Amino acid sequence: MKESEFQSRLIKEIKARFPGCYVLKNDANYIQGFPDLLVLHGNKWAALEVKKEAKAHHHPNQDYYIGLLGVMSFASFVYPENKEDVLDAMEQALQP
Repeated sequence: MKESEFQSRLIKEIKARFPGCYVLKNDANYIQGFPDLLVLHGNKWAALEVKKEAKAHHHPNQDYYIGLLGVMSFASFVYPENKEDVLDAMEQALQP
């Protein structure tokens, strides 16, 4: 599956799992390495970097931003192999 297909399916699943949330796609050219998706839910947020598979290449600064944003709220790399674990952890982090 291509990354864009996985991302599209993931966005639909996030919207179903977190009713009323907003999923924003970030511009890859604005801040190099910033995560692909920002999920706003209530007064909390999560950042997700979408990869087509676990062994996919990490571009410069991606690990940095996932670490930084993970300290601020919730951030993770997400790919088909870890999707359920990431969404479960995100659900815990976004609970009121």
